[in-house]
Amino acid sequence: MPIIELNTSATPFLLTGFVGLEKAHHWISIPLSVVYISILLGNGILLFLIRVDHNLHEPMYYFLALLATTDLGMTLVTMPTVLCVMWINHREVSHGICFLQAYFIHSLSMIESGILLAMAYDRFIAICNPLRYTSIITNIQVLKIGVGVFMRGFVLILPPILPLYWFPYCRSHVLSHAFCLHQDVIKLACADITFNRLYPVVVVFSMVLMDCLIIFCSYVLILQTVMSIASEEERSKALNTCVSHICCILVFYVTVFGLTFIHRFGKNVPRLVHIIMSYIYFLFPPFMNPIIYSIKTKQIRGSILQLFSLSPPRI
Repeated sequence: MPIIELNTSATPFLLTGFVGLEKAHHWISIPLSVVYISILLGNGILLFLIRVDHNLHEPMYYFLALLATTDLGMTLVTMPTVLCVMWINHREVSHGICFLQAYFIHSLSMIESGILLAMAYDRFIAICNPLRYTSIITNIQVLKIGVGVFMRGFVLILPPILPLYWFPYCRSHVLSHAFCLHQDVIKLACADITFNRLYPVVVVFSMVLMDCLIIFCSYVLILQTVMSIASEEERSKALNTCVSHICCILVFYVTVFGLTFIHRFGKNVPRLVHIIMSYIYFLFPPFMNPIIYSIKTKQIRGSILQLFSLSPPRI
């Protein structure tokens, strides 16, 4: 029986920063570092508040905690290689580290889509079936949904990532970004990559598209329910509970489909635009989500003010 060996002794991959702007990498690293620190602080504060403030011990905020955890994970996965390229021009990355980074990047992207779907389900039950909300969306149910969402993301991404460890890489070892992506790595493989090309399109993209469609349908039903409410004040109150989530959905899916559109149909677009779009995709949602919830959600805004002693303690 033949022994299959991992392709671990091959030449390491070379990461790429902003092509044509290599001399300005130190300056570019300054705003990137500020954004990374803001993401860590913003999502870290959200998690801290949800943990310590008993007023936030509700399913809606537990789902928000899952979203913040995913955003932190994405930041911590991409930040080291990006800053190494920008700060010290350290471009080499081993195959194992590269594939592991690609696995977490793509998994966390799918997990974020699943969490946004779970949050839409939470808002759907809260508005369309409020009398049964506490019996349907229990803490155990939130835990089950969270485990299911994370399992879906981590399991579905395994099939296209595992073959990367056995592929021979005899072409150029230069990647297109300062982090590893599956679609970049397979372009360098000297092997049959048919499965790796088809699987992400058929399975992964279809799952994200399905999440998006279900979220859209849930909000159509929510809107119908809200419009049937006689009191204008109650309609406004019901819609306000959805505003933050809708903003996060738009931020995430607009960047997802924008990046996909650029990669698929932007062959004549300058390479710098592709690079900038990839950074927007990875940094903009994690950066904006804490800001959106801090501004639009009264309970979180109150907790933040109390945390920084800008309002009297709650009784």
